[in-house]
This record gives sequence, structure tokens and C-alpha cells, in this order.
Amino acid sequence: MLYMEAMTRASELRRLIEYHNDRYYNKDNPEITDFEYDMLLRELENIEEEYPELKTEDSPTMHVGGNKSEKFSEVVHKVPMMSLHDAFSHDELRDFDRKVRDVVNSPVYIVEPKFDGLSVSCEYRKGKFFRGSTRGDGIKGEDITENLMTIKTLPMFIENAPEYLEVRGEVYMSFETFERLCNEQLDKGEKPFKNPRNAAAGSLRQKDSSVTAKRTLDIFIFNIQQVEGVELTSHKQSLDYLTELGFPTAPFYNTFDNIEGVIDEIERIGNLRGELQYGIDGAVVKVDSFLQREQIGVTAKYPKWAEAYKYPPEEKETTLLDIELNVGRTGAITPVGIFEPVLLAGSTVSRATLNNEDYIKEKNIRIGDRVIIRKAGEIIPEVVSVVRHSDNSTEYKFPEVCPSCGSRISKEEGEAVYRCTNTDCPAQLMRHLIHFVSRDAMDIDGMGPAVLEQLVEKGLVSSPADIYRLKSEDISALERKGEKSAQNLIDAIEKSKGRELHRFVYALGIRHIGVKVAKLLCEYFGSIEAIMEANADSMMQIDGFGAVMAQVASNYFSLGSTRELVEEFRHLGVEMKSVQKELDSMLFEGKTFVLTGTLPSFTRSDASALIEQNGGKVSSSVSKKTSYVLAGEEAGSKLDKANKLGVTVITEEQLLSMIESKQLI
Repeated sequence: MLYMEAMTRASELRRLIEYHNDRYYNKDNPEITDFEYDMLLRELENIEEEYPELKTEDSPTMHVGGNKSEKFSEVVHKVPMMSLHDAFSHDELRDFDRKVRDVVNSPVYIVEPKFDGLSVSCEYRKGKFFRGSTRGDGIKGEDITENLMTIKTLPMFIENAPEYLEVRGEVYMSFETFERLCNEQLDKGEKPFKNPRNAAAGSLRQKDSSVTAKRTLDIFIFNIQQVEGVELTSHKQSLDYLTELGFPTAPFYNTFDNIEGVIDEIERIGNLRGELQYGIDGAVVKVDSFLQREQIGVTAKYPKWAEAYKYPPEEKETTLLDIELNVGRTGAITPVGIFEPVLLAGSTVSRATLNNEDYIKEKNIRIGDRVIIRKAGEIIPEVVSVVRHSDNSTEYKFPEVCPSCGSRISKEEGEAVYRCTNTDCPAQLMRHLIHFVSRDAMDIDGMGPAVLEQLVEKGLVSSPADIYRLKSEDISALERKGEKSAQNLIDAIEKSKGRELHRFVYALGIRHIGVKVAKLLCEYFGSIEAIMEANADSMMQIDGFGAVMAQVASNYFSLGSTRELVEEFRHLGVEMKSVQKELDSMLFEGKTFVLTGTLPSFTRSDASALIEQNGGKVSSSVSKKTSYVLAGEEAGSKLDKANKLGVTVITEEQLLSMIESKQLI
């Protein structure tokens, strides 16, 4: 490549890579595959190696891709959380081995699976977990302590622990959990996560830790960053020590004294991918001896004593036999490809979403085509390309009516999704009922999809209101339902009549209105009557309520059919309890709090909830408009900024004193 051509291409690659870094690390919404990204980075590395003068200080080859989000407080990593250099061939691994042997004699390598998740730091003091953070840019990350505390496989206390311990791990979502989450999102008419890695990252960076808890994340611990009071000389020794302490470590890690043994192990791990319940995108090779690691050294971005071998995505050719249409809870119609079954990444694939009409047109997908499919993120089957069209094939045309009920379908401006316009559509009904009885909605214990399906088939339930007309004998007549279980379900239905108003509003299944938004709506207006009388403009006055949400909600509640439904629920005994803030709860009205440090007896989410219950707001950053900074142990830069701006700093004890005395400091 000529110099001017290389200079132009290097500039273009830096721009592209930084754009995709932002999509992957900060927005958890990548537009290209890991393999495509790796190839861009490798191309830039090759150009910079050929023309060193083109390497800039801010080149993406010199730093980790992520940045610290403003949503979370900052954590500075005393030990940098470095990235790894990638290898894509066995010859590159042999080259890595030669470079290591140029510096040290007789190295021993340890090989582990490379987990596909989000890298985090977990810190323990005297055995107690006290802080967790993301990698961020490797030097500064985000404090996500409360979200990490929701991971059941991460110990909150360890026996026989050192005085201080910092470990590094990879948070991931299992394939089973990911599939369940995607099905829930599709049922709600939401766009599903692209792969388990993005689902895990998006879940871990939630401001509300209760959302994270529902996502059922897991973690593998793979490194000791810092430790006080324990002497360790090798990586294998440290992994054995972590396992003894009760940390979830890699299920296998083996040592080898030659690179050919390493390559054989990497191939063995690669062949296991289809049998694992979690995603791996490669294998990691590390020099085992800590002393030899010091001798080999590091670069600004990665250690020279480690290499990550990346597996290429597995692709297979098959035939598209048919295209089915699924109708979601909100009427969204999703095309699904039915394929000739093929073994891909360890499992048999015969179905894959085709997203929408635009996706089908863009790839020119036709029934009968030979196509290339792969699993994005090792789990979601997707069509990569069309190999060839079948004889006499024609362009696929979306139907004009719903495949479930035959009603007209339509597509709103700016949307790629067609929706059924019939609110009584049978396909929507089933998904609507499942949503109505779900935990965050009316929470009717024991009324799962199997029971609902039988009730619908027998004509006992044709709308959510019919649930409250059921009698014990209706349920006991169902398959596998005796008198006792029938009575338990009737009791659960009766109990649900007393749910809070926001849960009832959420249960109605209004597009764009999630449980948190429903709570905002109900707290602002106080009663179902006030909500039904409100227009979009008044709803937009609610902090956190956008124009689209306001318009959708006001349109829904202005319908005569909605008013009739609400009255029907009321007649059947559903209380729809009004939400009125008591005078006492307005103590912090108009006051903004910022939390920093570790509190003695509250988690941050508990303290935030307490402040909000008393009318206050919680912000993530300190400014002149901040009313109070609630500071605990090891309060950081936020405390310094508060003191500089003259913002009132309070302790947990002072917060509780204000609430008890009903007086502000």
C-alpha cells in the first residue's frame, strides 16, 4: 500500500473503529459482528506497523474502547484493566510463542476459555464485597456495586479472606436466560437484544438494580487484580486459590509447556462451544509465571505475555422453506424464516427471525432460496446472505391482513413494523393475557400460559376482565387442576384485585408504557379518573414522560372502549387504588440529592427510594442546583465538588433525622 493511500485509509479506519467502539461499549448496540470489528482493527494495526509515523497517540490500537458513563459515579482502577491482543490463526499463536521465548526461557502457558460478556472489577475488604465497577476505558470505570449485588453466583462474603482483594470477572447471560428474555421482549412488541453479551451489558448498566435482578446474570472470575496478605507466584495458583475461596471460576484451565499443546487445547475448547450454556468467542493464552510476566512486560493497551485467539463465526448453507408471521401482544407482526434443519454452533437450527419487511427486501430473501445462516452471538440464528434464488422465485410480499384474525394491518410513519389493527385479535389476546397476569402487572400466582390457553380454548376467557368472572369449578375442570389448586388460583385472583393503580395501568398493555412509566403517570394524576380525563399536553408535564408516550397514553384512555373496560374491572371488584402522596411525603419536594460513597446501613437504591418516597429527586452529578450530597465512607470526587460549590453535605443519620423530625437541615 502506498504511503498516501495508507494515510487516508488509516484515518478512515480510526473514525470507523471509534464509531463502532461507541456502539459496542457505551450504547450496547453494535452494528457489526465482533469478527468484522476485529478485522478493521487488525487492518489498522498492519498499516501502523508498516508506517509507524501514522500511529497517533489516540489511535484505537492504543486504548480500550469503552468510556465511563455519566449515569454512574467514577471508579479509578489502581491496577489497569487491560485488553488483550488478538490472534486469528495458529501461525499468529506460534509467532506469539517466539516473541515470548525471545525474552524468557521455558515458559509454561495456561489456556482458558474467553467468555463473551462484560468485564468488571469486584473488591472485597475483610471478606465483604464493598464495590464493583465496569472496565470503562481500562483506567476509569463506572460504579455498578448495587447491580453486581444482584448476581447470585457472585459471593457477597468470603470465608478466610485476605485483608483486601480485588478480582476481575466477566458478567454474562446464559443462552437459556437470553432466549427467555428475547421471547418476553417479542411478546411485548419490543425489539429484542441482539446477543447475550449486549443483553448482559445493557442489564448491568441499568440505573434501577431491580431491573438487573430480573435479568438473572452470572459471572466467571478469571483474575486477581490486587491482594494483601497472600503470596502467589503463578496464574494457575491464583485460579486455584479463587476456587477455594468460593468464586465461580472457569470450568477448565490447563497448562502446557509448548505452543502445539496450546493450539490443540484451543481447538478442543472451540469444539465444545455448542455444548456450553454460555457464550465464548475465543480462548486466552497466558504465561503462567508472574515473574516471567514482569520480564516480558506490557504495551499501553495490552500485556505482551498474553494472547486471545478469536474463533471465526460458524456459518452454514441451508434452504428457506417458508416464511411464517407471528403476531405479538401489541399487534406487531414479525416474519420468521422456516429452514431446512442444519447443525450450527452446537444446536439444530430450523427457525430464525427475518425482522421486518425492509430486512427481507434489503437481502432480497425469497421462499425456496439457498441462504447462508449463522448464529449472532452464538445464539440468535440470522440470514447472512442469499446464495442463489430458486427457479421461478418471486419477491416476497407482506400480506395486507393479519394472519391470525384477517383484520387490516398498518405501519406507522417512521416504523419498520406492521401491526394488526384489531385489539380483539386472538393472537394478541393470548400474549395480552400473559402480560396482564405477570409479576410486575396484576401478579396472579399460578395463572401461567398453559392455564390461560385452556381457559381461552374453552371460551371462559376472551378478555382480561373475564379472569375476574372465573369460578372455582371452571378451573377445577381444567387439565391437571384439582379442587385445592383451583381454590388457590381463585384466591390469587381475588388478592390481585387490591394491586396498586400503576400495576393495573401497566397490566393494560399500553404501547410504550412500562411499569416505571405507569408509576410516574399514576403518582402524577393520583387516580384512574384523572388519568382518563388528562390530555397529551398535561401528561408531557411529567418529568420523564416523552411526547410519544403522552400521545399514546392519552389516545388509549380517551377511547370509549377503554372507559367501558375500566368500568367493567371496577364492577368486578378491581380496586385500582388511588395513589395520593401524603403531606408528610412532600418533605423533600423540589430538593435534589446526590449519593456518594458507601452508606452504613442502606444500599444506594434503598436510600434513593427513601428520598423519592419523601418527594425528592436523585441525580448522578453534583451541580449548583444540588440540594444535598448524601455521603458515606470513601466518598470520592462528588464530595470534593460539593464542598467546592458549597452544597450541603449530610450523613445517613442526618437524612433519617430529617425524615423523622419532618424538618430540613
